[in-house]
Amino acid sequence: MEQGFLPICKEDMEQRNIAQFDFVYIIGDAYVDHPSFGHAIISRLLEAHGYTIGIISQPDWRQKDSITVYGEPRLAFLVSSGNMDSMVNHYSVSKHLREKDSFTPGGVMGKRPDYATVVYGNLIRRTYKKTPILIGGVEASLRRFAHYDYWSNKVKRSVLLDSGADILMYGMGERSIIELAEALDSGIQVEDITFVAGTVYKTRKKEEIYDAMFLPDYSSIKGNKESYAKSFYVQYCNTDPFRGKRLVEEYPNQIYVVQNPPAKPLTQDEMDDIYDLPYMRTYHPSYEVLGGVPAISEVKFSLVSNRGCFGGCSFCALTFHQGRMIQSRSHDSIIREARLFTKDKEFKGYIHDVGGPTANFRFPACEKQLQKGVCSNQQCLFPEPCKNLKVNHTDYLTLLQKLRSLPKVKKVFIRSGIRFDYLLADQDHTFLKELCEYHVSGQLKVAPEHISDKVLRYMGKPKVAVYNQFVNEYQKMNKKLGKEQYLVPYLMSSHPGSTLQEAIELAEFLRDSGCNPQQVQDFYPTPSTISTCMYYTGLDPRTMKPVYVTHNPHEKAMQRALIQYRNPKNYDLVKEALIKAERTDLIGFGPKCLIKPRKIVEQNYNRQREYKTTSKKETSYKQSNKTLHKKKTIRNIHKKKTK
Repeated sequence: MEQGFLPICKEDMEQRNIAQFDFVYIIGDAYVDHPSFGHAIISRLLEAHGYTIGIISQPDWRQKDSITVYGEPRLAFLVSSGNMDSMVNHYSVSKHLREKDSFTPGGVMGKRPDYATVVYGNLIRRTYKKTPILIGGVEASLRRFAHYDYWSNKVKRSVLLDSGADILMYGMGERSIIELAEALDSGIQVEDITFVAGTVYKTRKKEEIYDAMFLPDYSSIKGNKESYAKSFYVQYCNTDPFRGKRLVEEYPNQIYVVQNPPAKPLTQDEMDDIYDLPYMRTYHPSYEVLGGVPAISEVKFSLVSNRGCFGGCSFCALTFHQGRMIQSRSHDSIIREARLFTKDKEFKGYIHDVGGPTANFRFPACEKQLQKGVCSNQQCLFPEPCKNLKVNHTDYLTLLQKLRSLPKVKKVFIRSGIRFDYLLADQDHTFLKELCEYHVSGQLKVAPEHISDKVLRYMGKPKVAVYNQFVNEYQKMNKKLGKEQYLVPYLMSSHPGSTLQEAIELAEFLRDSGCNPQQVQDFYPTPSTISTCMYYTGLDPRTMKPVYVTHNPHEKAMQRALIQYRNPKNYDLVKEALIKAERTDLIGFGPKCLIKPRKIVEQNYNRQREYKTTSKKETSYKQSNKTLHKKKTIRNIHKKKTK
């Protein structure tokens, strides 16, 4: 086995002369030792602090001995479903099983269970009754309190309770895992570790919970959507490490789930230290025979420059996981990682991305955040950029320039999301110029998501006028540079607040702009987003006012079809939507019409078929004549030679 990877089997453990691991880490993904994978960061960080750790990747949850290969760990089991929520990993928004799992060797589906954190936790608990279980990762983080689960269409309990775990780590977890490890190593019983920031614990001792806000209890939010919305918004307003309060949710039989305030953000030096750990930067070599792990292709030659996002999109769970406070790496750290790329035999000279959740965010939104944190009930960019917002691309530009100048680097792309309203707020257009000149490969992907100001307000996105301004500035800059480059907009259908009228408004916008989107994302109600709360409750938790939500699969199909109204396969759905919305003025021959009447469509279709058939016959006839002429010519030549 190639040296450097952490142990993945009993033989690895024996080779290292380890009698008992401090931690055994159960993960739903394949083992990829790369800092884009949460399990790699946590395991390498524990190793750097002197702890031993064994990896059990994608155990067979139907076999209880699959998690006993190393025996009982000295301190605790760690559990993560992987880089994604297991249900999002398995199912599309239409709840159909996906064909490929990019985090599994060979892309094979079915190597992890649904609700993986719960299944793995219970699998461990059935065998090891008293051993501490610590859960973390995206799935645990976003399901830490009672939450609406789209796939079962139910309000589920905290994953901490359903998994049988002792402590849940939410957020990125670097601070909390080390503090938990040190507490366990010092002999503190797991039930007494109630003081670690960024963790959730359970208790029956209400009298020992201090300085806390009590949320509506589980029975209340399960039975009352208004209570659910109110509870969610309190949680949303307490995701900041400086302002966030301790939150408590009560369950039947006097069980209390207690969320400690979030962990403090990492300093730049701490971020650098984490990304400088000795990762192997690829998947374990044992997966090679299975076809490798597809997910590595997206990140192997990409650079993470920041974490967190103050963009505040309603459909994004980043507020609950990474938080709104930007944390960034130093130029030196990023350059060191880029130099490693140039030594890789597979590197072709192209850095695929330099960014994070939002590429052009490098520092906290304003000076006040450094001492007081983010505002609990105000956004930095929505509905307008805050007057305290610091807009400056200088540092990011300098970083990109340094990367471009590295030997063996041909091109540096930016494929993370660019926040175009933040870009436009910068009076200096140097970043836009260099973006177009050096960092776009023919197409730049941006995310207006919609164009109806009503829907955009629910999404937490800027008005359509801002997007239109960006389109104009982008086109002008490319023209000035003599480049022919395009914008590819990401669009979302059926988001809360969108009726057929708003979907038609979007279709008309696409008609007028000449845009023909090939990909459209239906709104996907994932745990712990404002949009999912709206989807379930029919209320905007920020205002507690009703919001239109479609749960009807057929209406969702119509909204989606309208965005791709040019596709002949969508004709019937588009026509039905236009009739239902009383917009038959858009069926006809005028320049503003979306579709033509069915008879004309059929006639055109038949005419095209007839033309193709005739063309084929003519081509066949011509080819046949050519063949006969060729044969006749050959015969004549042969006769002459004979004479």
